[in-house]
This record gives sequence, C-alpha cells and structure tokens, in this order.
Amino acid sequence: MQFIVIGKDGKDEKAIERRTVAREAHLKLGDEMEASGERWYGSVMLDDNGKMIGSMAVMDFPSEKELKEWLKKEPYVFNKVWQTIEVYKCNVKRPWKFNRPQSFFEERSKISK
Repeated sequence: MQFIVIGKDGKDEKAIERRTVAREAHLKLGDEMEASGERWYGSVMLDDNGKMIGSMAVMDFPSEKELKEWLKKEPYVFNKVWQTIEVYKCNVKRPWKFNRPQSFFEERSKISK
C-alpha cells in the first residue's frame, strides 16, 4: 500500500536549526528505506526564496501499522522538525516507469536551465 507523506516544518526561529541537526540522520534512513523499497521517492519542499519548509515522500508499506512504526523512528518526527504531518493513501500507477537512468534526469536539468 502506498502513502504520500507531507511533513511541514515549524515556522519558529529554531525550525531551520532543528532541520539541519536532524538532516543527516533523516537522509541516511531515507536511503536505507529506498534500498529496501519502502521509500519510492522523496523531496524537500521549498518556499519562494528556496528555504526548506517541509518534505514529501511516497512510501510503500504492507499496512498503516508499518507506516506508523516508521514515523516513530523518523528523525524529522522525533526531533520535532515536522510540526504537521499529512498522510494520504495512494495507488501509484506503474511505479517502475520512474526508474530511469541518472543521465535522463541530468539531461532534463540542462534543458530547463
């Protein structure tokens, strides 16, 4: 079962500091979960000035129970980076179509510049 998870950072003056402190552990866990197939895609969310304000991830777990277990160990949750978390069940159509070589994305980024 797939889920879209949207975590929105706090807006207080310490928000970016909490994110920075927890970021390495968050990325490490994300890489591990990507390797296991539990995380399909993730992205930082930015404001109009390019400041990090949250995260989005497409996750795949057998049930909501496993999703909740992940959230308990997610560094952005227990370090209080994400102040609000929205979870939506989803059904990704043909997820394998997103598996493209790195060169595909590098070429696309050259075109958009």
